[in-house]
Amino acid sequence: MPKTSKTVATETGQKKPLSGPDRFWDFVKQMGIALILALCIKTSIVEAYKIPSGSMEDTLLVGDFLLANKFLYGSRLPIPFVDLRLPDIRDPRPGDVVIFKYPLDPSVNYIKRCIAVGGQTVEIRNKKVYVDGELVFLPAHGKYQTPLDQPFAPHGSELGSRDNMPAVRVPANSLFVMGDNRDRSSDSRFWGFVPRKNVLGKAMIVHWSWRDDDRSPETTWRRPLSYLQSIGYNVVHFPQRVRWNRLLRPIT
Repeated sequence: MPKTSKTVATETGQKKPLSGPDRFWDFVKQMGIALILALCIKTSIVEAYKIPSGSMEDTLLVGDFLLANKFLYGSRLPIPFVDLRLPDIRDPRPGDVVIFKYPLDPSVNYIKRCIAVGGQTVEIRNKKVYVDGELVFLPAHGKYQTPLDQPFAPHGSELGSRDNMPAVRVPANSLFVMGDNRDRSSDSRFWGFVPRKNVLGKAMIVHWSWRDDDRSPETTWRRPLSYLQSIGYNVVHFPQRVRWNRLLRPIT
């Protein structure tokens, strides 16, 4: 049987084989379309993030990989140098776990829980959070690191507003956010409000979770074999390092 190749229709309705350069450019075009679609999805619909710190424990753990819905809050279109956004379905609400650009360094992404939105008043009394005078309960998997029977840090102490904070009104188009690990979180209590325009998306689901292991070999470019050692170690200990019970867990 003669060897076949990809063909295109000619003006006469017949087909002729694509030449080498034509096949190459056809491949380039297909890859370009795929990359553009991937970029649009990543920028405008869903994006993956990794949790690097324990500020959201035990809702999110170090090594969790999550997917965020960027479409819900009106995602930015992938057009360079132009800040155009799709219409939002709704604004962030108290209780949402949101990803946003850190106001003091927009190159860094943070993830926290929205406690209050523009126009609401937030106050903290002996670790308890009140919004518009109503007590906001600690999330189901939230926690305090220090026992509640220890003295609380007063406002203005070296811990700033961690345990006690006078009532503040959230400005319009802004959020007040806190970590679920209330005693180990850098959040709005310390550096202020999050502008609405900094919000990137709402955390949806943990799609992968990788447990830290202090025994895992360190890698360095000075010892190329260290990368092979690390891969081998992770392959052997793969079943123990994956947090199987967290896979595909909704984030609430």
